[in-house]
Amino acid sequence: MHYLNGDNLDVKKVNEIIFSNKKIKLSKAAENKVIKARETVERLIDKGEVIYGLNTGFGKFSTKKISADKILKLQENLIISHAAGTGDYLDDEVVKTMILLRLNALAKGHSGIRLSTLKKIIKMFNNEIIPLVPEQGSVGASGDLIPLAHMVLPLLGKGKVKYQGEVVNSKKALKKEGMEPLKLASKEGLALINGTQMMAAIEVLSIIRAIKLIKTADMALALSLEGLKGIKGAFDQDIHKLRPHPGQIDSAANIRTFTKGSKLMEDIDENRVQDSYTLRCGPQVHGASRDSLAHVIDIIEREMNSVTDNPLIFPERNEVISGGNFHGQPLALSSDYLGTAISEIGNISERRTAKLIDNSTNNGLEMFLTEYGGLHSGYMIAQYTSASIVSENKILANPSSTDSIPTSANQEDHVSMGSISARNLYKICSNVAQVLAIELITAAQAVDLRTDNPAEMLGEGSYLIYSIIRKYVDYLDEDRILYPELLKTKEVIENGELIEALENKFTIY
Repeated sequence: MHYLNGDNLDVKKVNEIIFSNKKIKLSKAAENKVIKARETVERLIDKGEVIYGLNTGFGKFSTKKISADKILKLQENLIISHAAGTGDYLDDEVVKTMILLRLNALAKGHSGIRLSTLKKIIKMFNNEIIPLVPEQGSVGASGDLIPLAHMVLPLLGKGKVKYQGEVVNSKKALKKEGMEPLKLASKEGLALINGTQMMAAIEVLSIIRAIKLIKTADMALALSLEGLKGIKGAFDQDIHKLRPHPGQIDSAANIRTFTKGSKLMEDIDENRVQDSYTLRCGPQVHGASRDSLAHVIDIIEREMNSVTDNPLIFPERNEVISGGNFHGQPLALSSDYLGTAISEIGNISERRTAKLIDNSTNNGLEMFLTEYGGLHSGYMIAQYTSASIVSENKILANPSSTDSIPTSANQEDHVSMGSISARNLYKICSNVAQVLAIELITAAQAVDLRTDNPAEMLGEGSYLIYSIIRKYVDYLDEDRILYPELLKTKEVIENGELIEALENKFTIY
């Protein structure tokens, strides 16, 4: 059980809750804060004060005062009217993370929602009632209004959900769990949908992927170095101490760990004094992406424990104040930044794959890593796939945060497009997993062409990496359909099997 209090989420905890199906509950302190904020809302409404979103319209309609007898209808209309998304549905884990992050923000006690409403959302989360949320519609300011409205619909008994392996009407799922559709009270509709939780959810799940990709990139580089008989000196720790970027130092340390004891890697000689950049500069490139990731983790962990709706309730001041915490610019910029950083991991990996298959650059191996070139194409076309993917990533890595289109008749005249930044990052991470899979497969083939005894010739870590790849992908002696192997190796990266095996035996960063 994880007790939400508005301040205690981080990337590791989100990963544990979402992927281990951990249950959640509000802490007692959070419950008390929620109650106090709700009491403040009700006091101010009883006094007849005009407060945005409580007894006014929304956006450009903020000047329209709503009569007391229409306040509850106002909240329901807000959810219904804003459920205007389109496109494919978000992955289940994205929707679950959205709910988790929204609950954590509301638990801070500045949104004015009723405790009973939060408890209904928690019950929905714990019982795996997952709303169907279209991916398109958010412009990333006034929060993720549209996707969050779709997230809320099932609480009202509207829309569809995934429940017990089926897509069903939300009323059916609620009934099976003994829940009645919710009747929203004043401020609650706005409190539920005015926030950054879709883009934050996608970004944090992308970070979880990116952490695996960063580690896997070092593994792929190590195996490629073995297959290409790379030169050891570039990874000497004294080199990296002279340029002490933390990520670079960690990446070089991983390569030394994985390749320790290698009989394939070489020292310099008079004919070959240094390798090309894709090998020699691996720690510098991987390390820069590592440092970018560390910066973005700082941003997302602040965001996950922030209040991002509007207006905000301050019980100690007995005030409701309108502001702009819903603006997604921090997430838009950080998602764009991380998208570029992870895209670069794919770029350098594809170049190593190209080096591995080309007999003008692979240090004496067969063209396309096949012993029967001409009759067989070997890994010629796998590199096409990798090239296609990294080219796609270059388009996806173009920053969405530089764009803005005014909405709500120019009331909302600068928006972040952070939802698009986050969605692009999510796709980039998936793409790079496939690019790294292709490098690992071709590197394993290069090793087999280089030696009949990988166990004897490879470094201890490199051999473990090689062995895991060979568990799923056989040596390519003649052409076969590669598609299943590419997908399976990608799965081994994404499900953590490769990383877990290495971390059980070595200290890696």
